[in-house]
Amino acid sequence: MPSFPLPEPMRRALDLARIAAEWGEVPVGAVIVKDGVIVAEGHNRPRESHDPTAHAEIVAIRMAAAKLGNERLDGCDLYVTLEPCAMCAGAIAHARIARLYYGADDPKGGAVVHGPRIFAQSTIHHRPEIYDGIGDNEASVLLREFFAVRR
Repeated sequence: MPSFPLPEPMRRALDLARIAAEWGEVPVGAVIVKDGVIVAEGHNRPRESHDPTAHAEIVAIRMAAAKLGNERLDGCDLYVTLEPCAMCAGAIAHARIARLYYGADDPKGGAVVHGPRIFAQSTIHHRPEIYDGIGDNEASVLLREFFAVRR
């Protein structure tokens, strides 16, 4: 199978995931792009911020909405290193993210291709285009190494 270079936003999301790990957070990073320009980014921060909703995607969505002055992130792409959970998938739908690119699958907590499959539900009003497996090897290694030390 040929290897393709990672898009810059996913490389940045992986860098953010590494920062999260250094902070003792689960290594997940997220980047939001509009018109080819990174407008927001974030990494997991629940422990540091004492906020269970401070997942990388939520941090990035909040930053993008504030920066763009709109809760609807029409035309924006989200790059995240791990399959979003149900909370984050719901936020992605509410924010009207156009395209979701993610790295590693999350069979336990994911909600895009695993678990509740949020975007497949008839009650969801917005479904982004979904591209999975982008940087999955690097993202998976970061997660495995992070949890190996803690077990």
